[in-house]
Amino acid sequence: FYNPFDHPNRAMERQKDVLSAMVKAGYITQAESDESFDNFWADFDYTRTSSSAYLMRDDKAPWFSEYVRRELGNLIYGSQSIYTSGFTVNTTLNLSHQLAAQEVMDKYIKEGNLRYQREHSSRSDMAFNTYIPMTELIALLFNLPGIKVSEQRTEAVANATYLNEVNPVLDIFSLMCGLDNLKVSVINRANAKTKKENEKTTIEGTMISLENETGYITALVGGSKFDQENQFIRATQAKLQPGSTFKPLYYTEAINSRKFTPTSIISDTPVVFHTADGKPYIPQNFRGEWIGNVPLYYALTHSMNVPSLKVLDGIGFEAAINRAVSLLGITKEELPTRGFVPGYPIGLGACSVRPVELARAYSVIASGGKAVTPMAIRTVEDRNGNVILNPERDIRQAQQAKGEAAQIISPQTAFVMTKLLEQTVQSGTLGVQSWKFTYRNDNGVKYTMPAAGKTGTTQNWADAWTSGFTPYYTSTFWFGFDRPGQSLGLKITGATLAGYAWGDYMREIHRNLLVKDFPQPLEGVIQATVCATTGKIPTPACDGHLTTQWYLQGTQPTEICNVHSGSSTSGLSIARLKTELYKSGQHLTEKIDSTPLKLNLDFLKSGYVYSEEKEIEEPKSTVQEEQTMPDYNYLME
Repeated sequence: FYNPFDHPNRAMERQKDVLSAMVKAGYITQAESDESFDNFWADFDYTRTSSSAYLMRDDKAPWFSEYVRRELGNLIYGSQSIYTSGFTVNTTLNLSHQLAAQEVMDKYIKEGNLRYQREHSSRSDMAFNTYIPMTELIALLFNLPGIKVSEQRTEAVANATYLNEVNPVLDIFSLMCGLDNLKVSVINRANAKTKKENEKTTIEGTMISLENETGYITALVGGSKFDQENQFIRATQAKLQPGSTFKPLYYTEAINSRKFTPTSIISDTPVVFHTADGKPYIPQNFRGEWIGNVPLYYALTHSMNVPSLKVLDGIGFEAAINRAVSLLGITKEELPTRGFVPGYPIGLGACSVRPVELARAYSVIASGGKAVTPMAIRTVEDRNGNVILNPERDIRQAQQAKGEAAQIISPQTAFVMTKLLEQTVQSGTLGVQSWKFTYRNDNGVKYTMPAAGKTGTTQNWADAWTSGFTPYYTSTFWFGFDRPGQSLGLKITGATLAGYAWGDYMREIHRNLLVKDFPQPLEGVIQATVCATTGKIPTPACDGHLTTQWYLQGTQPTEICNVHSGSSTSGLSIARLKTELYKSGQHLTEKIDSTPLKLNLDFLKSGYVYSEEKEIEEPKSTVQEEQTMPDYNYLME
């Protein structure tokens, strides 16, 4: 009744009454009352409508606020109103994270659209300036009216001019003059057509950031500019194909099953899989390249499709899906609508997930396998300061009630997977982001924050993803079109767009944080240096082909490399001694006399690695050694 946008005269009278009462009560002076009244109406925007008042408020986190508002609607029932009951809502938002996220998303949504328009405008220019005149010439020369396209070109130009120039003017004019008939009959149809075209030609993006330890949503951007036409919170509402960011979910089951280790050798060659009904399924790598045998860690960090599907085949579709669903936190009731169909396409992310679910899955891995529940509301207080809702407490109690079931994967499996995904940032598809996690402290000393993650690009380059984490936070970024299946083009991928946005944001929110390592289990995992070519215990001849990886205890290699094995008896004896060492789970290093053999066997039993060198040296550092692989000089997604 007193809405100033619909009934300004009523609002003025009511405002005068309230101000007068404040003057009489001694809260303000008459001069302050007059100044307040005059200033308000002098600056009042009469062009605003009542429906847009909420949207046009000054809010530094509009996407997050809208998400909280919707969550409140689910929590509060009855006669209480979230707008008028005087509630205080305590949220999980970290405003510095939100501002960084908004800046990054604005930058890369704009960059993505510039790249897309640049690529496609060059094609349009070629068509208009070259092919259409040639077609017109041929049509006139050979009297072929059927191939004339000048009429279609004129229509396209006219439509574009109307939508971009004429329609906005008519829209404003109809609002100013109250011409509802004009708005309904002409403008709304044009606006609907514009929106439909934008869905096909305008790249959108979304991101969400979680604190691993608590599940707090610290930042959320649901799309490009938040306004009346764009309130779809893609981070929590959109169901999108995850592409290769899905692979770590079933690789986790592969490690947990002990059928695969980080150095299991898998053949990357063209192969024909067959579905349950006998139909052939022929996957391709990202750039259609094949490089032969590769270890599992290399296949994952470089997102190779064929080796990944062989991993999927090795653990079974049901086991892979069950593990993925448990990490994502998708309920059984919703699962039938998500496309988790047993078959090879699921291995390349042919299903649908929400970005918040993917962030949750990666956060579980970062948290040592413990369940993580994303939340935005901690408590709600009434106007008197009494806590009437405590969602955080309810979530914690629900987690405790699960008992051991709250441990979704073992700490050992989570740690091995974390170490695998670290290599994606160090040398895989996120390798260009590694420098962003290097900082300097107040004394000028450099330090590096551990980071792990995975990129993803779906079929036809329709979606560009990056999801990754540090010991502190997990964040997931997506870019694509609201209309499914529309291609971003070859130049926009998870690594070339989403990866850069993820790296920029994560670098910003980790400034001045203390270095913290990922949680390492006290037992059950072992680090070992092996031959990168065979995945077996190295011989002296394997020098230059070594990699250091983490294994579940008991899955480390026990066989000697048969590709680089030396021909000398002493070399073979040394390798055999190393075999016994790996079986025992020891990995300290000392260099001792190579004779006699019995002495060395006794020394080995004491817990040290055999070496041909005669002098004793300090044990090797536990810092991961640089991994050496053949120089393939290519980027796989």
